[in-house]
Amino acid sequence: MSESVIRKTLIWGDAVSLAVLDTTELVNAAISHHHLSAVAAAALGRALTATAYLCSWLKDPSSSLSVTIRGGGAGGKICTAGDGALGLRGFAEHPQAELPPRADGKLDVGGFVGRNGTLSVVRDDGEGIPFVGTCALVSGEIAEDLSAYFLTSEQRPTAVALGVRVQGGRCVGAGGVFFQPLPGAGDELLRRTEEEIAKYGNISAQIRERGAAEIVASYGHGEVSSRPIAFRCHCSRERAAGLIRSMGREEAFALLKERGVVSVYCHYCNTDYSFDGAALGALFGDDV
Repeated sequence: MSESVIRKTLIWGDAVSLAVLDTTELVNAAISHHHLSAVAAAALGRALTATAYLCSWLKDPSSSLSVTIRGGGAGGKICTAGDGALGLRGFAEHPQAELPPRADGKLDVGGFVGRNGTLSVVRDDGEGIPFVGTCALVSGEIAEDLSAYFLTSEQRPTAVALGVRVQGGRCVGAGGVFFQPLPGAGDELLRRTEEEIAKYGNISAQIRERGAAEIVASYGHGEVSSRPIAFRCHCSRERAAGLIRSMGREEAFALLKERGVVSVYCHYCNTDYSFDGAALGALFGDDV
């Protein structure tokens, strides 16, 4: 089992940043946590890959970033988040939703995501005021929507290809390619990136067959950075206990009486932290 990874380099006279991501195992971790349908895995996998790329630009490992896609599709809201250390997590509101394939036989990611809504990014580099950017969805296929976000919210034209292939309940190839011209790049380079991204219409197959390292190497032998990506949630039983303490003893025990247990659920990793009477008594230093 190979780890997920992002590889970056500069190409074409150091005027364009190229990033290639292999996120196959990241998507498999998401499938394992959320028991995703095939189309849900494709949609959430693309969103996680896009988020990993965005997180790769964060200045510090403790910096954070989140992406929310609300398109009105069968999958409901999609939320992903990550940090500067490339720890990623995410969920789809309806992870088991199924849709028939498109006319071309491919998974209907656009139908799962929806096409009438927004893609929003919140980035916190620890500088006091988080950056918030939002754009209208273009297709719900996520790659085109992310390109629109870069252009309208960050004024950085970026050519994006994303893909996830699922077979037998597992991801067998997932990743993305990003061409981002650096400031000062002329119109010719912008056209060239658009022409080049067209070669990656089936990026999941290319990731599976060639791998990220080979794709990057095909553009030359410049310096390449490589960083691992992992599915990693920040929740814990200790954090859940802290949230319950913040409720106060009276409210916590009232909830216990009503439900028989007090639970804190993490949507990002599908984990339920439950506290019975004895556990609550230990939290508040008394007995039920």
